[in-house]
Amino acid sequence: MSTDTKDTPSVSPEDVELAETFKNEANEYFKKQSYNAAIELYTKAIEQNPNVPVYYSNRSFAYLKTECFGYALNDATKSIELDPTYVKGFYRRADAHMSIGKWKLAQKDYEYVTKVRPNDKDAKLKLNECSKVVKKLAFEKAISVEDKKKFIADTINLDAMTIEDNYSGPQLEDGKVTEQFMKELMQLYKDQGTLHRKFAFKILLDIKKYFMAQPSLVDVTIPDKEKFTVCGDIHGQFYDLMNIFELNGLPSKTNPYLFNGDFVDRGSFSVECIFTLFGYKLLYPDHFYMSRGNHESATMNQMYGFDGEVKFKYNAQMAELFTEVYNWLPLAHCLNKRVLVMHGGLFSRDDVTLDEIRTIERNRQPPDEGPMCELLWSDPQPQDGRAPSKRGVGCQFGPDVTHAFIKLNKLDYIIRSHEVKDSGYEVAHEGRCITVFSAPNYCDTMGNKGAFINLTGESMVPKYIVYDAVPHPDVRPMMYSTNSLMYRLC
Repeated sequence: MSTDTKDTPSVSPEDVELAETFKNEANEYFKKQSYNAAIELYTKAIEQNPNVPVYYSNRSFAYLKTECFGYALNDATKSIELDPTYVKGFYRRADAHMSIGKWKLAQKDYEYVTKVRPNDKDAKLKLNECSKVVKKLAFEKAISVEDKKKFIADTINLDAMTIEDNYSGPQLEDGKVTEQFMKELMQLYKDQGTLHRKFAFKILLDIKKYFMAQPSLVDVTIPDKEKFTVCGDIHGQFYDLMNIFELNGLPSKTNPYLFNGDFVDRGSFSVECIFTLFGYKLLYPDHFYMSRGNHESATMNQMYGFDGEVKFKYNAQMAELFTEVYNWLPLAHCLNKRVLVMHGGLFSRDDVTLDEIRTIERNRQPPDEGPMCELLWSDPQPQDGRAPSKRGVGCQFGPDVTHAFIKLNKLDYIIRSHEVKDSGYEVAHEGRCITVFSAPNYCDTMGNKGAFINLTGESMVPKYIVYDAVPHPDVRPMMYSTNSLMYRLC
């Protein structure tokens, strides 16, 4: 490793030794999947000796594991600045770019890695994946000018799909979802069965039509004495979703739910989760609600498993249809005109109103900036003001931003999801910003609790129900993902 030390601070031998101690200790925490502890120790190593590319590269890897893609990108870039030939720095930077959908930049860095290390199979795999996506995006851009693109939904012929004699799973009744169908569907999924493709396509076509008629901001009225449940990220953890229904009751007209985005990806039972949720949305359209998350997008689905899972369990046509459906998911819900619920968070501007959210043209892939992006990607921070996002997309917003927003829009507080919390939830910004995360032991590694929120229409005071993960079949998370982040520590 050739490190140019002309402009680097001088460091004593004692600092060098102490930094290595911190780094080695951090590596042990990383191996135990205690990523936040590892990040703290890598930071201490950097404070003792800021001249070592490895420290930034390793911290970048830990940030990738905690989905702080913006921080990971910064650290990887710093490691390359310290040593322009440092291969792992390019690898980390490529992973960070890939994680936020910057495919061309990722492709360039993977090309460097494969040139220097031609036998690196993982880098070759990711380079091929990036190259495919870059070509696909270029092709789609080229044909978009015709404005005659046919939607996948318009190409599906349900009448041509036959139901085989040996299919014994649930069937729609006169093309409709019923309570009995949903009970049979969930049992089928618990037994690791597959819903027939004809019924799966019918559900997707029907749900697309429903969402197309919805506004970007849905107003929900909760009667005074009625319980209303808000759930956060599920991330393909079907058996934990079943546990929520066990703890809190099945969805019904008297037991309404709102699921706040990130239904899929990461967990390898995403197909089961999304058809269960879509089924209940069709069964109880006025008592079951779904908001779009940042993972309801083509880029995230391609990297984090859902696209591959749909192709494995069904086909590529269905995977494309899901993208069309997700584009029409509502972006936020306002409960009793008092609580705004969105997946990510607030905005880089102070003047965003509920009326502006209602007018967002959402039938598209999430943009890199602006209110739609921030609703899906932003995160709170403890200090006042705003900061660049740790994820590399959206922004971070402080208590003053939250207070100004709820005052402007005459709200009590906001509920958002999007972030793993050890307790399954977190109350921040003097109680005005609540995070709820409903995927316990996220990715089978994080050890966090899951939680959901119960409200009643009269008080709108949140009650938190916390639970542990439940067992699931021996199928690992990210089973169908192309984004393995496998490169070793140093």
